[in-house]
Amino acid sequence: MGYRKQNQYERLWKKSSWGSRIVAFFTIALLIWAFVPGLGPDLAGLSHRGAPKVQLPDWGKSADQILAESVQTDLVKAISKLPEAQWKSASAYDRSEFGIRWADIDHNGCDTRNDILRRDLSAVKTKAGTHDCTVLSGTFTEPYTGKYQQFHKGVETSSKIQIDHVVALSNAWKTGASKWDTKTRERFANDPLNLLAVDGTANQDKKDKDAASWLPPNKGFQCQYVALQVAVKNKWHLWVTPAEKRAMASVAASCPPQPLPAG
Repeated sequence: MGYRKQNQYERLWKKSSWGSRIVAFFTIALLIWAFVPGLGPDLAGLSHRGAPKVQLPDWGKSADQILAESVQTDLVKAISKLPEAQWKSASAYDRSEFGIRWADIDHNGCDTRNDILRRDLSAVKTKAGTHDCTVLSGTFTEPYTGKYQQFHKGVETSSKIQIDHVVALSNAWKTGASKWDTKTRERFANDPLNLLAVDGTANQDKKDKDAASWLPPNKGFQCQYVALQVAVKNKWHLWVTPAEKRAMASVAASCPPQPLPAG
C-alpha cells in the first residue's frame, strides 16, 4: 500500500508543470523571509521569544560602516576612535627592545609572571619562603579554550599554562612602540591589562597575530578578548591596521554592552 502511494506522488510530481514548481519554491522562500528573525519582518515575533537570529555576512563593509550600523556600546565607540595606519617601524622587532622579561614593575617583590598567575588562577598554592610570590599550582577556566585546566610548576609542566601578551609585543612594535624608549616598552611588556594566563598550545597558535588573523577558539570569550586589545591600544596610544580594525568591528557588532577593561 505504501509503495502504491509513493508511486502516485511521483506521478503527480512528474505531471506538475515547471511553472507550478517555481511558484511553490518562491512561496516557501517568501514564508522563510517573512518569519525567520534576521531575514525579514519576523511576523511571528520569534526574535522576542529567544529564537536565535540568523547571522548575515557584512558583504564587504568597511570597519567604519560596520561600526556606524552597530549599537553604540563603549566597545564600538572605542574602536571608532582608534587611529588607523599600516604597520611601520624603523627596524625589525627584537624582544630585547622591551627590557627585562617579567620584571617587578610594581615593586611588590614578585615578578610579573607570578603576579598574573596569582591573579588569574584559583586555589593557588605558593612556595614557602617566597613571600607568597612563587606559584606552585592552581586551577582556572582557561579563557582561550573555555576548558577547565590545572597549573603545576615544573620543568615539563609550567609551559602548559603561559602568560600571553594580548596585544603581542611585535604588533605593538609595528604600531607605535618602536618610537618609545626602552623603559616605556618594558612597562608595556609587564602591564597587567595586557597579560592573561592561557593555554600554552592556544598561545603558540596565536603567536603574534592580531585580531584580523586570530581570535580565541572559545567564541564566548571573543568579545572580552577584543575589548582587552582595544583597551590596551587605547591606553598606550597604538594604532590598528585597516584589516585589524575591521576584524575588531565585526566582533564588537554582536557584543553585549560592557564597560571597557581598565588598568
